[in-house]
Amino acid sequence: GAEAFDEAAYKAAGGVGIVVTTEDIAAAFETLMSSERTKLVEQRYRVVGPLLGKFRMVGNMKWADQRTLKETFDAKVLDILGPKTEADSAAGQKKAKKAKDKAAKETEQKKKEQEALENQPPADPYAIFTKPSENNMVHTTVTFSEKDGRPPMHIANTQAVLDAYLGRTKGKVMTRFPPEPNGYLHIGHAKAMFIDFGMAERYDGHCCLRYDDTNPTAEKDEYIEHIQEIVQWMGWKPFKITYSSDYFQELYELAVELIVNGHAYVCHQTGDEISEYRQLKKDSPWRNRPIAESLKLFEDMRLGLVDEGAATLRMKGDMQNENFNMYDLIAYRIKFAEHPKAGDKWCIYPSYDFTHCIVDSLEDISHSLCTLEFEPRRASYYWLLEVLDLYKPVVWEYSRLNITNTVLSKRKLNKLVTDGYVSGWDDPRLLTLSGLRRRGATPEAIN
Repeated sequence: GAEAFDEAAYKAAGGVGIVVTTEDIAAAFETLMSSERTKLVEQRYRVVGPLLGKFRMVGNMKWADQRTLKETFDAKVLDILGPKTEADSAAGQKKAKKAKDKAAKETEQKKKEQEALENQPPADPYAIFTKPSENNMVHTTVTFSEKDGRPPMHIANTQAVLDAYLGRTKGKVMTRFPPEPNGYLHIGHAKAMFIDFGMAERYDGHCCLRYDDTNPTAEKDEYIEHIQEIVQWMGWKPFKITYSSDYFQELYELAVELIVNGHAYVCHQTGDEISEYRQLKKDSPWRNRPIAESLKLFEDMRLGLVDEGAATLRMKGDMQNENFNMYDLIAYRIKFAEHPKAGDKWCIYPSYDFTHCIVDSLEDISHSLCTLEFEPRRASYYWLLEVLDLYKPVVWEYSRLNITNTVLSKRKLNKLVTDGYVSGWDDPRLLTLSGLRRRGATPEAIN
């Protein structure tokens, strides 16, 4: 059964009937001082707080009127120590400052720990990307001007196109590193390699090294050989090495298809006239010429019957569009120049805007990764693939690597080299990868 209720013990624990007088409080203070007076005299007001806590636990002081107890305690301490001196105040201020500084350091440390946590790279930086098997969402919506009148295009792969793609690639991640062979690679290309090859490596996929060799007057075998050698030195192993020029025949046939479907035309405007009409948002005088006429002229261009600069093939975009990358971009131009790989077979060469997206599709690239200056070109990239009914990769842009007080532009680097300002592309003063290697940098340090 239950224990018997002890009423006396219950009342004693609750302080029932206990009366504490001012005399009791004064006597309790003397009891406290019998053991604490030396400490109080030596450390003065620095120990008043702790001693007050001890005082409240002497005898029945916990049942005393706390206001009376505090007033009595303060008066007794004042009798012993006298008023606070400047030294007492300085010690208090020093203690308060120390406590404040400690709190500030703890706050700063917590802030740093939080920032470090937030800035910590994710376990998988590529997890934000759509998986190849899910690439049938809307990539972008291409809008047109009121004058053009076309409805918005919500561009996505159909399920049939995606199924055919997955049948060819088995759902593998497919990326590409596509430098133009018009110079040596620099440290900015190291970032691109890290992203392109790195994503394929993480997902057990494939990354192609593709030479974007559509400009025969700027490209050399020297640059082609250098790029392949430096990619291997950086520790990357391409799944295969390809060239945009491998697809010149397919690109030509797709250009003819564009003309047949009313999406391209042969134009005779000069470069200056094209720039002027772009600024004025005016259509070319040849924009609406008959399809058969454009087909005949484009064939003449291919056969070398049209002078260089006398004609271009232009994609029929939207010259009044808010996005100038949707203007009538050049698809082909005439260049009577021998190509480093294709030789003299062609005298018309495709532009970057025409070639890049089509070759991405032809090579079954799952993720086309490039720097942010290409972001406004998404519209023209996807528009062209849509009107040609081709597979559409996932496109994603990242910030380009910019370093101050140096030169990374290949055009400017080329001038420094060709004009003799530096000893060559591997001059250690340059941030080319061969220059960094000559300086003593390792691939591990650069990556």
